[in-house]
Amino acid sequence: MTQSNSSIGTDARTLSHFDFDPRTRVVFGEGTVHRLGELVRELGGQKVLLVTDPGIEQAGHTDRCLDALHSAGLLPTLFDDVTPNPTTDDVERGLAVAKSAQIDFFVAVGGGSAMDCAKGINFLYTNGGRIQDYWGIGKATKPMLPLIAVPTTSGTGSEAQSFALIADATSHRKMACGDKKAACRVAILDPELTLSMPPGVTSATGIDAISHAVESYVCTKRNPVSQMFSRRAWRLLAPNFAEVIARPNNVAARGAMLLGAHLAGAAIENSMLGATHALANPLTAHYGITHGSAIGIMLPHVVRYNALVVNSAYGELAADLGWCAADDPAAGEHLANLLRNLVEQSGAPCDLQSFGVERDRLHMLAEEAAEQWTGKTNPRPVDVESLEELYRCALSS
Repeated sequence: MTQSNSSIGTDARTLSHFDFDPRTRVVFGEGTVHRLGELVRELGGQKVLLVTDPGIEQAGHTDRCLDALHSAGLLPTLFDDVTPNPTTDDVERGLAVAKSAQIDFFVAVGGGSAMDCAKGINFLYTNGGRIQDYWGIGKATKPMLPLIAVPTTSGTGSEAQSFALIADATSHRKMACGDKKAACRVAILDPELTLSMPPGVTSATGIDAISHAVESYVCTKRNPVSQMFSRRAWRLLAPNFAEVIARPNNVAARGAMLLGAHLAGAAIENSMLGATHALANPLTAHYGITHGSAIGIMLPHVVRYNALVVNSAYGELAADLGWCAADDPAAGEHLANLLRNLVEQSGAPCDLQSFGVERDRLHMLAEEAAEQWTGKTNPRPVDVESLEELYRCALSS
């Protein structure tokens, strides 16, 4: 999708061209995981590779999914060796399991790591080669197998996206492999599965989802459809984040976060992100900072930086939560303070020094951030100098 003018307004005179091509059916509600077997059968699956990780298995979610598949008379094979931030090695191990079982269907259960890994395996199982061959967009030449995603976190929204984010096991560089054929055929959004998230995971994934709504709302590839998803996601996520932190067993709030994360993922699929994600990736690579924690630190600073060009859009988001009037000249500052307040409520650090980030490494980090594809669609252009300044602002804020 492309943005034909710079206006963010919804007036008919400013509507831009767009091409909306939904690929994923959404099944939402408590207990909907029990429909997994039924939905696989509807799509013609028989031999299913269930992709997950050990933590999800320990939480009991894998068994619930396997029971649903067995009850439908299906033949599941389990691959539970996915690591956080999956690499080419994870994909190759999963590929060997898929080939041995001669599978005809994929199910991914877990967070973004499981879903990304399942998509990566699907690329190689159906199209051959190495995952590096699919770095970019539309590189798969053959059909891919159906995939059903069952997210257990409210963060990445990967179930709404046609991209797999896979790290090269040697260089550690993250590769975004996108193809419409890789999109999930069905996303099962069952809030009950998110109750098992520890507080730290709830916080990190929730902040990540919120950032998706904020960044996709103003990125240069925004359009009326993506902004519709972004705005609705924001209205679900921002008011319910503090609730799930304070009362983690509130299923209704968990449901709002899960649906909000999905809609934010759909916004990304139909637009893109911004400088916050470009800044976060080097922090994760060099300091092991959790992605959501890095996002939470950097997002308020990026909002202040971008307010020069998208203040009115930030005003709309801040007004949704009653922090200011939509036309407030200081809306960007109000939104930045709102976002920092959410991070503080979760108990997560708000500065880089808390993670041992050194001032003399900021230039190196900025050089790497400038190479990240997500920064290319930031509403206000960024370069090494501006990215270094953003890191500097976040060092001891």
